[in-house]
Amino acid sequence: MSGLNLTLHIWRQASAAAPGKLVTYKVANISTHASFLEMLDVLNEQLIGKGEEPIAFDHDCREGICGSCSLMINGAAHGPMKGTATCQLHMRLFRNGDEIWIEPWRAAAFPVIKDPCVDRSAFDRVIAAGGFITANTGSAPDANDLLIPKESADRSMDAAACIGCGACVAACPNGSAMLFVAAKLAHLHHLPQGQPERSHRTHAMVGAMDAAGFGNCTNHYECEAACPKEIARDVMAQLNRDYAKAAFLHRDRATKSDGSG
Repeated sequence: MSGLNLTLHIWRQASAAAPGKLVTYKVANISTHASFLEMLDVLNEQLIGKGEEPIAFDHDCREGICGSCSLMINGAAHGPMKGTATCQLHMRLFRNGDEIWIEPWRAAAFPVIKDPCVDRSAFDRVIAAGGFITANTGSAPDANDLLIPKESADRSMDAAACIGCGACVAACPNGSAMLFVAAKLAHLHHLPQGQPERSHRTHAMVGAMDAAGFGNCTNHYECEAACPKEIARDVMAQLNRDYAKAAFLHRDRATKSDGSG
């Protein structure tokens, strides 16, 4: 059986300051067993062979773990298959003769670096603001001495599945990072080790999210639909409750510290 012959419309942009445009390429005899990224590898080999600039695209583990493979495919983050990162998307989902549009994440907080590659360091700044615990939990056996209800452990693990790819931001009409931030908070807030810094962590990470230029959540839930790890929108409800408490405590502490309370 012969492979797929495809027409690719790929966003090309030399740098953040340069204008960008969609450029059309043809690829032939692509195996239906190939992943989407392997198909792009084939195209890049062809471009290099002709002395042309290859397509820059993010990738690393190619196992759906690292979250690097950030591509809009036919207008959908990570492509048409639900619960799948781009690296796990296989060409058997496409048909011979298909046209495929490949673009970068479109969000103000994710500026284009080159071609479909974007700068997602805003996520790093959000995590640096509080996505950790400072309590000394000792070695792994010491940590396991602390009993945790199964429901809490399961909820924490579900939230920890977030790979920080940014699909939620790219899919959101407002460019909101609420699902990402909420997942990172829920991961820690369902565990006893995350309780001492819960309010500070919530206030700091939401503040960093706002400072990075992400938009506001208006409950479209496109984030949940686009998430390759299918993080549930419930974590955002928990974030809103935690932030309301954290904002109150922050204002109360600020009032006491300046002597007006």
